[in-house]
Amino acid sequence: MSINRVIISGNLTRDPDLRTTQSGTEVLGLGVAVNDRRKNPTTNEWEDYPNFVDCVMFGSRAGAVAKHLSKGSKVAIEGKLRWSQWERDGIRRSKLEVFVDEIEFMSTRSDNAQPAMPLQEPPARQTTPSAPQIAPAPYPAIDAPTSIYDDDIPF
Repeated sequence: MSINRVIISGNLTRDPDLRTTQSGTEVLGLGVAVNDRRKNPTTNEWEDYPNFVDCVMFGSRAGAVAKHLSKGSKVAIEGKLRWSQWERDGIRRSKLEVFVDEIEFMSTRSDNAQPAMPLQEPPARQTTPSAPQIAPAPYPAIDAPTSIYDDDIPF
């Protein structure tokens, strides 16, 4: 038995490419950049090394997903690896890509279009003087048991 599952999280390297086959099936092509951290042996500093992963999604979900993504969107993808090979102009080519089963948007299209706003303190909460102030009710006093063992328990 073999297991073919892939889970990646990264940013889109380009806008999604939505196309339709002759039979009417929608195909969405995505490029995802996934960073790998390694220690540089000369500087002894940790550095990010990008890996570029091609992903493909099929079916009606592909069109719906394409509407919500753009270059730079952060996504988490679960799928399986698929290797394909072809020949063009006498040159043999191959490619390993992820066939997407599940995708989660970790940012929205608007997150990528607008710069991040600095955090501001919320405005002071205003109360009206006529609003009644309700204090929480005190907990009732509970008498502590005199003995932790009860002779009435039959076991």
